[in-house]
Amino acid sequence: MHAISLTPESFTPESFTPESFTPEWVQRYNRPTPRYTSYPTAPHFSDAFGPEDYAAALGRAREAMPGRDLSVYVHVPFCRRLCWYCGCHTVISRSGHVLPRYLAALDREMGLVAGHLGSGRRVRQVHWGGGTPTYLAPEQITALADGIRRHFVLDAGADMSLEADPRGLTRAHLEAARAAGFRRISFGVQDFDPRVQEAINRVQPVELVARVTAWAREVGFEGVNYDLVYGLPYQTPASYERTLDLVQELGPDRLSVFSYAHVPWLKPHQRLIADEALPDGAAKLALFLRIIERLTAAGYRHVGMDHFARPEDPLCQAQDAGRLHRNFQGYDVHGDLDVLAFGASGIGQVHDVYVQNRKDLPGYYEAIEAGRLPVQRGIRLTEDDQRRRHAIVRLMCDFRLDWARLGADLGLDDARAYFAEAVARLEVPARDGLVELREDGLVVTDVGRLFVRTLAAAFDAYLTPGAAPPQRMYSKAV
Repeated sequence: MHAISLTPESFTPESFTPESFTPEWVQRYNRPTPRYTSYPTAPHFSDAFGPEDYAAALGRAREAMPGRDLSVYVHVPFCRRLCWYCGCHTVISRSGHVLPRYLAALDREMGLVAGHLGSGRRVRQVHWGGGTPTYLAPEQITALADGIRRHFVLDAGADMSLEADPRGLTRAHLEAARAAGFRRISFGVQDFDPRVQEAINRVQPVELVARVTAWAREVGFEGVNYDLVYGLPYQTPASYERTLDLVQELGPDRLSVFSYAHVPWLKPHQRLIADEALPDGAAKLALFLRIIERLTAAGYRHVGMDHFARPEDPLCQAQDAGRLHRNFQGYDVHGDLDVLAFGASGIGQVHDVYVQNRKDLPGYYEAIEAGRLPVQRGIRLTEDDQRRRHAIVRLMCDFRLDWARLGADLGLDDARAYFAEAVARLEVPARDGLVELREDGLVVTDVGRLFVRTLAAAFDAYLTPGAAPPQRMYSKAV
């Protein structure tokens, strides 16, 4: 195995065939590892962090950073049917009778947070996730968007996006979302193979996805994203070729290609998927290499980890400028915003804290209806946490670290010395060709990009040096 210097557009998998990776090598680096959508990661949030702590953080943000703009995340947990592969926080309900109470609670929660944070801060980004945000009726999409505008100052050019399940989606849903200001939409596709769809209980013909994609473009959405998943039952590189052919024909602007995390101890419904139908680590790696090869040949850039975008996309432009960011929505271009999260299980980031809402609907409703912030847990970051978070984000977005620049960003005279333990942990990956260690910094190689989360773990002070992360806490790298 050999190292190759990296520029953002250079990665191709041609030199790295499945045979290049021995079973021992795959086992060494395909370990359960955090995805680093936050640092510290969510398992390290504390139940001792409660509503008063979040209120205090909002107060500190109001006083210390009154001009800092906002991102608003709204979690709509409801789905009409259960997808067996799903790892998200969802509530299955076949009718919309659950929505009036939930929408009323969201409105009250936004009012509570706005009261603590104060007025006047602009919202420059909005994202609705789930569950299925388009579980809402068109008029409810309008009402929820109006509620955000009522409680916060929504920028006229705000970057507004939402997730959608093609099944049950109508053109009226898309028209309402576009009229509310949404400009990007993400469709859950996963795989077009009928056998795979049956095995994960998510049947949606390609004609359906083509139709909703056309509708989105006709009503004026500027960006269409597809979510794909690899490592699902019965997938092989050969079987996935047809999915990639269809993706290329339909031409989404971005793709999120997630590694399926089989965690039945956390998500019991995943036991409905037969273990023997799942590809092993080497097979998943071969599948992902083929996905990268096909998508890059079709003109997409492998932005990082699981994201692909066309070169003119804001994600690629931000990466070129060194401004790409990573948060709970994955790769993002808005690293300068506080994130306010609303709804059951929503995770936000404000000033120096992460905070997560109650996951259970009864507990969420009880808190809101009593006039309390519905916080379940969180963490206040130390100065060391914030420095390590910055290093991890830059490594996962830029695929390199420059010690002088990192030191300037963090107010350190010698960043290499500060992170000396992390550098020492990277010596074995360097010998294996995943990263180049230099005097002035480090550079992730092309093959190292496949395991960048494993490399980032070297900077994680919450993981035991030399030990693999707990098997049941995180998913594997691929």
